[in-house]
This record gives sequence, structure tokens and C-alpha cells, in this order.
Amino acid sequence: MTSRERGGLRTGEVAERAGVNIQTLRYYERRGLLASPDRSLGGHRLYPAGTVALLQVIKAAQRLGFTLDEVAELLDTGSRRHPTPDLRQRAIDKIAEIDAKLADLTAIRTALTEVVDARCDSLTNCTCDDCPIPFLTIGTADDPDGERR
Repeated sequence: MTSRERGGLRTGEVAERAGVNIQTLRYYERRGLLASPDRSLGGHRLYPAGTVALLQVIKAAQRLGFTLDEVAELLDTGSRRHPTPDLRQRAIDKIAEIDAKLADLTAIRTALTEVVDARCDSLTNCTCDDCPIPFLTIGTADDPDGERR
């Protein structure tokens, strides 16, 4: 008798078909992303066939930048009798978050390019001309009177 004939897919079958490892499958179950599966007479977990598709949705959402907490909330919202159109707004918010990260990464890349172009050789004692790294101010702070501490 195959696992389908017994009423579900065993852990290894689900993990293999979904492209995740068994520990991931069990972790998602503990987190509540997956419902607790039925058990065979021998105590093996038997997942419904739809579990594979659900795991693929979870992994796709993670690749889009959603955290597991966000995925759990989206799954919960979608399972309500009257779901709210939450995914669209969350996607808009995620795009804004990505844009902010891209701006930060662009600024970091620009600064690093200036360091390379200036041929900087030290973070704290650079000998290059017109060093773009403000190494003299690293670890210092101005007090309210404008004097260095």
C-alpha cells in the first residue's frame, strides 16, 4: 500500500517533493505554518497532498523577502472566512523596504569605491591623499558645547 492509499504523504516524501529538508518541515509544523498531520497506525506523519503546494508557497514568499512571521500572518489572513486584501499592501511595504536597502547599498558602494580609488591602506591611519574615510572622528563624539570628548 502506497502512502497515498494510506491517506497522506510521509515526511520524507513531502520534503523531497517540496525541495526542503525534514527539519524545515517539522519546524514549520511547530511554528504553525503547517497543520499537524494525521498519523499512521505506525505513528508516521501523514501529510495531505496539498502540503507540498503550501510549502512551495511559503518558500516563494520567503524568496520575495517575507519573514516567516509575515508568511504566517499572510496565511492566516488568507484562511479567514472574509480575508482582507493584505498581500497587496504588504508587497507595497516590502518594495519600499527594498528601495531603502538599495539606497543604503548604493551609498555604501559609492563610499567603498571612493576608498578603492583613493588607495586607502588603513581604517585608522590611512596615508592616502584626501582620504574619504573620516578616520579621525571614528569613536569620538561631540559634547553639547561642541568640544571633543
